[in-house]
Amino acid sequence: MSGGSDELFNFIAAALARFVASEGEEYHLPEGMQRQLGFTFSFPVKQTSVASGTLIKWTKGFTIDEMVGMDVVAELDKAIRRQGLDMKVTALINDTVGTLAAAKYVDNDAIAAVILGTGTNAAYIDHAHTIPKWYGSLPKSGDMVINMEWGNFRSSHLPLTEFDQALDAESLNPGEQIYEKLISGMYMGEIVRRILLKLAQEDSLFADNVPPKLESPYVLSTLHMLMMHQDTTPDLKTVGIKLKEILGIESTCYKTRKVVVGVCEVVARRSARLAAAGVYGILKKLGRDTVGPDKQRTVIAVDGGVYKYYTFFAQCMESTLRELLGEEVASSVVIKQAEDGSGTGAALLAASYSQCLQDEFST
Repeated sequence: MSGGSDELFNFIAAALARFVASEGEEYHLPEGMQRQLGFTFSFPVKQTSVASGTLIKWTKGFTIDEMVGMDVVAELDKAIRRQGLDMKVTALINDTVGTLAAAKYVDNDAIAAVILGTGTNAAYIDHAHTIPKWYGSLPKSGDMVINMEWGNFRSSHLPLTEFDQALDAESLNPGEQIYEKLISGMYMGEIVRRILLKLAQEDSLFADNVPPKLESPYVLSTLHMLMMHQDTTPDLKTVGIKLKEILGIESTCYKTRKVVVGVCEVVARRSARLAAAGVYGILKKLGRDTVGPDKQRTVIAVDGGVYKYYTFFAQCMESTLRELLGEEVASSVVIKQAEDGSGTGAALLAASYSQCLQDEFST
């Protein structure tokens, strides 16, 4: 995450080599046929073709500065050649685009995809003629996939607290990815930590002592937060165990544990409701926020660990979207969980490109 570009791409290519070596003979390609590879790269990229794109900036804690402005496909292809592999990247995609492609493959009503995991992003399908910065001839379908990079959205209307402002100021990318810092898995646990630290300092939440570990940034992950929040034991025993394991707090009373759960719930609820607002924004842009004459079915694919494993978050997001849309419109909107949508989508897009090449060759 913080070394050189060769180190990163050599690591990926070595993993590819191990995977190919483990395949059975039935997957070996005929002589002279090169493997087509789909490459999911979930960072802001200026995409110049289906299989090339330059890195705009890193997010999610990556800091390999020399890569900014470089073609990520070219770097991976070079690493693949260094491994002696006969394969080539033929489709560069963002994870949201991959998730959308995978969803569209099985359900033609899919119009958008959202990632809610370590980071967050969304993509949707729109008419190409509505894109102000589009140059050249329009695609045959007339449609285009829009990768929003919505994690970088910021607005005076976003409800930033003192905890959000401090987190942003001390982050690797101050002033950037503000929406992501409010709703994604990388940051929710850290927001909880900062709130608990203030409660410990000013209200003696953990008796007279401020646990030293509580002062360590990112010591409390969103997974820890999830486990404490979803504790169903009568005495919140799991919360007590986690506070001891993570923060070194030997004993806590029920009242303290209840406060911790309450903080987790407030943070999770805000994040889920803000995520729902983002989805509503997409539907509004596409005119799917009102009841049409044909009551068109709308499918939104969602992938990522926060949505998949944080049950409260998923339920709160969905109920908020219903609240924003109204029951009549919401009845035609379906949120589908996507299983490894980005990986499946990358494979599908590489396969379709490979099929195009074969069709051109045969004609």
